[in-house]
Amino acid sequence: MFKNLIVYRIGEGWSASVSQLESELDKARFVPCGLTQQKSAGWIEPRGEKHGPLVESVSGQWLLRLMSEQRVVPGSVVKRRTEEIADQIEEQTGRRPGKKQTKELKEQALLELLPMAFTKVATTWVWIAPKQRLLVLDCGSQAKADEIVTLLVKAMDGLSLSLIQTEMSPAVAMSHWLGTGEPPYQFSVDRECELKSPDEMKSVVRYARHPLDTDEVKQHIQAGKVPTRVALSWRDRVSFVLTEALQLKKLAFLDVVFEGDGAPARGGKVDKSEAFEADVAISTGELIQLIPDLFEALGGEALTMASVGTLKPEASAGVAAPANAAPAAAPTAPHPRADHAPPWDV
Repeated sequence: MFKNLIVYRIGEGWSASVSQLESELDKARFVPCGLTQQKSAGWIEPRGEKHGPLVESVSGQWLLRLMSEQRVVPGSVVKRRTEEIADQIEEQTGRRPGKKQTKELKEQALLELLPMAFTKVATTWVWIAPKQRLLVLDCGSQAKADEIVTLLVKAMDGLSLSLIQTEMSPAVAMSHWLGTGEPPYQFSVDRECELKSPDEMKSVVRYARHPLDTDEVKQHIQAGKVPTRVALSWRDRVSFVLTEALQLKKLAFLDVVFEGDGAPARGGKVDKSEAFEADVAISTGELIQLIPDLFEALGGEALTMASVGTLKPEASAGVAAPANAAPAAAPTAPHPRADHAPPWDV
């Protein structure tokens, strides 16, 4: 169900019941793109059942699903049509359109082409843990997350969100783990990482399916290269790639997760509704433990001014974009509060 995670803290001022949330989201249900509409986004039923609820509550966890549709017109096609219209104008008037008129012609060309364009559809899971006051987006990029945050804030009156920061930046922590060969408690380092040089050369070293507890990796750290992503496993139950932006990518639940009594039987027939509830219960049950363990490994959650106040839709990207902290070249264990710079780039 979840492949990538970006985690937000819900402000103290917001509370809503499932029925209240359902009512608010119902006002912004997904409507497909019109013929001349380039993009549309709205809420759909998480179970995929028509006319079903827009909010699913399973084991105290709330699941939402956002659908977006976009008409895709290649830039080269728009350019060609714009030139065709400009040629026609030149033949009729004897004068080539200037910059301002060409811009208008480009918009005209796009409107002409949109009804003929193919549409691209994508869905995104949104998970709300009301008791822990967490909101988690299954997003692969911060730009996409910002768009969804804008829609959420617009749909939910009084909602306050802040992108979670930790006292120690992921880059500093990952440098220590790789440089010393000592991963944090409950975690193990897997066989994938990316290291970047902070100087003007911007050199990159990537390891895939390769042991990272080697002198070669430590030498890269000592030379000042900064880890931008490292593959980790948590309690041998969940594997993922941690990025310098505190995003979790390539999330995968390991076989041991599905061996308990509450896990759905693999290979056998399972009712669709029961399978959905089992997937939600298992995945959120694991992640609701993993997330605080990861924050603890990074020195704990930082309390910043970004955590105060309602996040306005137009300001969502600004709140969610703290600056990156450069790790020390030597792989020494930093004090959790020694890294005073904002902890990551997004």
